[in-house]
Amino acid sequence: MGSSHDPHLNTTHLKSRIWVPSPIIVGAGPSGLATAACLKEKGVPCLMLERSHCIASLWKLKTYDRLKLHLPKQFCELPLMPFPEDYPTYPSREDFIHYLEEYAMRFDIRPVFNQRVVGAEMDQDLGFWRVATAAEVEFVCPWLVVATGENAEDVVPAIEGMEEFGGSIVHSSEFKSGESYRGKKVLVVGCGNSGMEVCLDLCNHNARPSLVVRDAVRIFS
Repeated sequence: MGSSHDPHLNTTHLKSRIWVPSPIIVGAGPSGLATAACLKEKGVPCLMLERSHCIASLWKLKTYDRLKLHLPKQFCELPLMPFPEDYPTYPSREDFIHYLEEYAMRFDIRPVFNQRVVGAEMDQDLGFWRVATAAEVEFVCPWLVVATGENAEDVVPAIEGMEEFGGSIVHSSEFKSGESYRGKKVLVVGCGNSGMEVCLDLCNHNARPSLVVRDAVRIFS
């Protein structure tokens, strides 16, 4: 997202400018959907812009097959709609995606897809937000909610020797299953939720993973 005097908000090449008299929500993930539902419950319409072609794109496109919620379901449900009673304590990736799709249908949330927001700033003269998209369309609105998530972009640190490494280097968002690594030696960097689960999945598929971390690790069972 942009800051003051965002270069993406240059109006020279704009194809169109659209006035939106309601809040704009950027992102159709869980936070964006929850915000839209709560606004609708109060009788407030909104416009939701999503850069991908679907809701919950990170869950659908950038998660591994074995993923489950890391907290019990009662701590992860969205406002105004609990998880189905027959869901397990830790819903699977597929369970959660189905829940989000049902949530969007229940509250009639209809994002505008394939709209990548590249910048936004408050126009102090107008008193409104100016929101620019990659399609060179500018939306003008009184309120803006940024719900793009903290993990929306892949971050691959520069590690000495990467250029000379002859094997593949894969970010966890591209990992799907350990099946394709069967019998191979794999180095996993990081022991967060993704790192630990990727290691377990590799072991379950008879790969030979090693885990490297930057500091001491305490494991409680």
